[in-house]
Amino acid sequence: QVHLVESGGGSVQAGGSLRLSCAASGDTYSKSCMGWFCLAPGKEREGVASIRRNIGATYYADSVKGRFTISQDNAKTTVYLQMNSLKPDDTATYYCAAGPVASGGGEVCHFARSSEFRYWGQGTQVTVSS
Repeated sequence: QVHLVESGGGSVQAGGSLRLSCAASGDTYSKSCMGWFCLAPGKEREGVASIRRNIGATYYADSVKGRFTISQDNAKTTVYLQMNSLKPDDTATYYCAAGPVASGGGEVCHFARSSEFRYWGQGTQVTVSS
């Protein structure tokens, strides 16, 4: 059992910053991978960033690279998404997700393998105005 709770969303002007937090509890193995996904009105869910918890390897969508940073605390119980230089196109509901390390090789914990993220939080709204 894994429980994820997001917080930190809000409204900000373009160029501003927000820090999202995801408090993760439950089986450690089942949250070996942590990721952030977004869902904007009228669009499909997209991966934003992800992290492999044990070694700290990270992945970023091209649209956020250099602006967003995914990180974790030392106890590996909380994952953060620092969002800088926000743009109106970043407006969306952001979801925290978790899953076990996949078998078979490949880019383990990459957000593109979204089906392997088995647990999801309730989401937190981010609104960026121009």
